[in-house]
Amino acid sequence: MKSIAELYEVLLKAYGEQNWWPAKTPFEVCVGAVLTQNTNWRNVEKAIENLKRENLLTPEAILSCPDEKLRELIKPAGFFRQKAEYLKNLSRFIVENGGIEELKKRKREELRRELLKVKGIGRETADSILLYALDKPSFVVDAYTKRLFYRVRITETESLSYETVKRLVEEEIPPVEENIGVYRELHALIVEHSKRLCRKSPLCSRCFLQGCREIG
Repeated sequence: MKSIAELYEVLLKAYGEQNWWPAKTPFEVCVGAVLTQNTNWRNVEKAIENLKRENLLTPEAILSCPDEKLRELIKPAGFFRQKAEYLKNLSRFIVENGGIEELKKRKREELRRELLKVKGIGRETADSILLYALDKPSFVVDAYTKRLFYRVRITETESLSYETVKRLVEEEIPPVEENIGVYRELHALIVEHSKRLCRKSPLCSRCFLQGCREIG
């Protein structure tokens, strides 16, 4: 594979637009980004449905919810004690900064620095919030990205740091407003391809990507 842009075009042609993130509001995206840490999306959906049933999908509602009740509602997503704390931390950050719409007015790098200071918000979670909830061009890197980039020879090792891989993408596809949609689709397409074919034990015989490393 010659470039990240080429990989994007090939995956888009194969799978079509993915239209991520599956959420009705920006805050629901934020909640999902926290809950999806160390679990699969099916479990996150169960937890979000519980929160919806109790009308708890606003930062103010999360903050006013008793800790024990919040933990019980998000239990399907696992690590529920930590995640309940993280949801309250993030909700407090949003409320103290004037809400989602006010946050959208701020610059990407400043927002990213502030989000990363919130306990429970790591790089992948912060970038997911920036890209999908706050409409900022900040590419999301995950384990799928590192694996696929290595296997298609975009990188020479799978163990590059998060920031290094993020920088590779953003140097080739600049972090400007018109590329927000590209970032969203590229991230989603990498996940889709990795789940279908480029697994830990890859299904190389069924893969349409060319010039990949031989994985044995």
